[in-house]
Amino acid sequence: MRRAGQIAGWSILARFVRKGGIPQMPALWDFTVRRQSTRVLSFGALLATIALLSACRIDMHVQPRVNPLAKSDFFPDQRAARPVVDGTVARGQLHEDTYFYTGKIGNTPGDFMPFPVTREVLERGRERFNIFCAPCHSRVGDGNGFVPSRGFARKPPSYHIPRLQKAPVGYFFDVITEGFGIMPDYASQIPPRDRWNIVAYVRALQLSQNATMADVPAGQSVPSQPPKFTEPGTGATLPMVAPETKLESAEPKEQPKEEPK
Repeated sequence: MRRAGQIAGWSILARFVRKGGIPQMPALWDFTVRRQSTRVLSFGALLATIALLSACRIDMHVQPRVNPLAKSDFFPDQRAARPVVDGTVARGQLHEDTYFYTGKIGNTPGDFMPFPVTREVLERGRERFNIFCAPCHSRVGDGNGFVPSRGFARKPPSYHIPRLQKAPVGYFFDVITEGFGIMPDYASQIPPRDRWNIVAYVRALQLSQNATMADVPAGQSVPSQPPKFTEPGTGATLPMVAPETKLESAEPKEQPKEEPK
């Protein structure tokens, strides 16, 4: 029986070969078959991706939340923004040095710097002053900045008037922090350390515009000699200042006198 079944299978195979021929495998260089196979695989991958995504949920994206300062029915006062929990301090907000962060001793502005004033402090203060303050107060602090010269409603006062010359340094820090009049506060743009750097530079500006010969260091000429540049710079680059080699004498050199003939 088994052999009879094999003979029947052979006869069917022979009849199939006579009608259609022996099936041939596609050649490796048959690019048409390759493209068709790629399309089939891509379509299958697309179907698999759709099936997987259809099973996903978006519960993590749709969470119970409220917008800032929005109304909330969860709390009795209906405020979504909640006050700070009693006895807690936010990270980075532990302001133990009150004078450093307010410029005040109690409710009175202090008149001392919370750290030593060095050349680096003044250079940093000048940089921050020119960025945030000079557009209105000008680079010399006389109130003739670019913004008032273009029709701003109120011109800021000059730092060189007697009232501001006598003002304590804590007053300037408080004005930068809290604002004054139509001047907005800069607490969010300028960190406390840079605010003190600016205050130190404002004091240097006041001294520069109201100094006397007694304030000039020994060995320095008045007016100061102009700086020398190694490269003049272009419109896109700053000039390179040549390093100082020696201090020049404050007194001008005397020219040799000619003897009368």
